[in-house]
Amino acid sequence: MLWNMHPGEEGLKTLTIGMTFAMLAGAAQAADCVDGKSAKAGFVLEKPGIRSEFRPAPGGMVAVTNKYESDSPQTQYLYAGLIEVFRDSDTGRLSMIPLGDLKKLFPLKAGAKSKTEFVRLSSKKAPNGTEILALAVKGKDTYKLGDCKYNVLVVGETITGDNGNVIDTFTALYSPDLQAVLARRYDEGTSAQSEVGFETIKPLRE
Repeated sequence: MLWNMHPGEEGLKTLTIGMTFAMLAGAAQAADCVDGKSAKAGFVLEKPGIRSEFRPAPGGMVAVTNKYESDSPQTQYLYAGLIEVFRDSDTGRLSMIPLGDLKKLFPLKAGAKSKTEFVRLSSKKAPNGTEILALAVKGKDTYKLGDCKYNVLVVGETITGDNGNVIDTFTALYSPDLQAVLARRYDEGTSAQSEVGFETIKPLRE
């Protein structure tokens, strides 16, 4: 009881209680930093205008549901959370059928390079050739999502057509623990370099 305390003990008790609450708040906040283990239960990545829900799926796939503020929802399936093999939305369906074994590409390591041939199948038109996905792991980096920090691999991705024309190219900041691309860099190494990425992460609570 307060009246039995020595002078100064009341302030000390108040300080101790405050520190305890701060520690509990910090622990609760840290608990929301999804790691490789808790990612198996699903998680959410967000940035202004988009919320992406990640759920592990059989066969090494990751199912991603993208919810946009100004567009219809989109569902993706990505092998290991990196290589898109299926996409579905109100605008149509798209499948990327690999003509090689994607399992051999993982786990990714710094310095690794690979090329995989794909056939792009769309619900709206027949394929007119094959495409090549080239991956080059340039190194390692870290990426922050709010108060959470993750180790990422810097993966260059380039998709080319039969005639060598570049269809798409960018650098993915890929978290092997989460099995997710946290950000993309465009025009890396040039004066026009830009980075687009998620800003927060939290567990998926359905």
